[in-house]
Amino acid sequence: MGINPDLKFIKYIKAAGGDTVKKCYQCATCSVMCPLSSDEKPFPRKEMIWAQWGLKDKLVADPDVFLCHQCGDCTAYCPRGAKPGDVLGAIRAYAYTHYGFPSGLAKLATEAKNLPILIGIPAIIILVMWFISGGMHLPEGKVDFGYFFGHWDFKYLSKNVLFIDIIMLSAAGLAAYSAYKGISTMWGKMAEQLECNPDFKPSCKQFVLDFLWPSVQEIISHKRFNECGANKSRAKGHQPLMFAFIGLLLLTGYSFVAKDIFGIFIPSLHGPIPQWNPFKIIGNISAIAMLYGIFVLWGNRAHEESVSGTKGTFYDWFLIYEIVAVGVTGLLSELFRLAGVGSLAYISYYLHLVSVMMLFLYMPYTKFAHLVYRTFAMAFEKYRESSFVSVKKED
Repeated sequence: MGINPDLKFIKYIKAAGGDTVKKCYQCATCSVMCPLSSDEKPFPRKEMIWAQWGLKDKLVADPDVFLCHQCGDCTAYCPRGAKPGDVLGAIRAYAYTHYGFPSGLAKLATEAKNLPILIGIPAIIILVMWFISGGMHLPEGKVDFGYFFGHWDFKYLSKNVLFIDIIMLSAAGLAAYSAYKGISTMWGKMAEQLECNPDFKPSCKQFVLDFLWPSVQEIISHKRFNECGANKSRAKGHQPLMFAFIGLLLLTGYSFVAKDIFGIFIPSLHGPIPQWNPFKIIGNISAIAMLYGIFVLWGNRAHEESVSGTKGTFYDWFLIYEIVAVGVTGLLSELFRLAGVGSLAYISYYLHLVSVMMLFLYMPYTKFAHLVYRTFAMAFEKYRESSFVSVKKED
């Protein structure tokens, strides 16, 4: 059977940080040194030769590409400087665009030249909604962000919550649907490479308990990150960042329940959450943890680039910039509100809403997609090793 290389794919890999792929001469040092590679399913040696051959369809359907945590051990010990970890990182970046929906938005999020448009889309949407709401103004003195989009007397749903829900739930809904579509397609492509027993499939409950939940536990504990060697310090940035998002999610959930459900019967729950409130404290600690995690990751990325002499790609830095924007604008909003500088508080809050919408909207096409695709790749790893899958035999 002949090989039909996808030359555009090879060109993309080289431009996205995998420019060393052609240096690989298949010595297998990378697979031997990788702490996450198994004897039964070794990587990244096979991925390197597939990348050299331009076998795009095999690579985007290869769970081992997503199981790679870019530990750096393979790169550190490669005798040819082929940097397998960077190559697999470039393949993942391609896969998120390949599986992304809508494809136009996914492609837009791949290049730095599109950054004005990527910022402009949420900036204009929120500005227009702010204008339509009738609440657009820059106040003086102390402010309550619960009135950013104005106020009405309908007690069951505040005007501010309605507008924020329309904006953020729409962005999050599109991102969730895109991720679902991408994961479903990826899982189907990966399953095609296995010889499955059609009469023996896991139920939804079995899938969650046996494959998905154990993978989520691994992600939370950062078990595999801690097995890395050369880049083990990356776990020090990733883990606080993960807990920061969990903490901010708890604060958001509490705010919704307290203000928009119980607030119907207890009006005093409306307004800013007191600083002594446990959920507010968790939120403030989470914001600091977010900035700390990004500071560590930023330092690691800059150090890797200075040591290797390479220049980071837009894909490498975009998510870091997004999270910095969310953290900084959120803290500035609160500080200006507490200081009673209303106009600056509102401007900071507007920028905060823009950055949060960007985080939601572009989640499936940035490194944030690791959280979803890698989790399901780990679930697939457990699935392919289970009794639900029969071993493919040689003819």
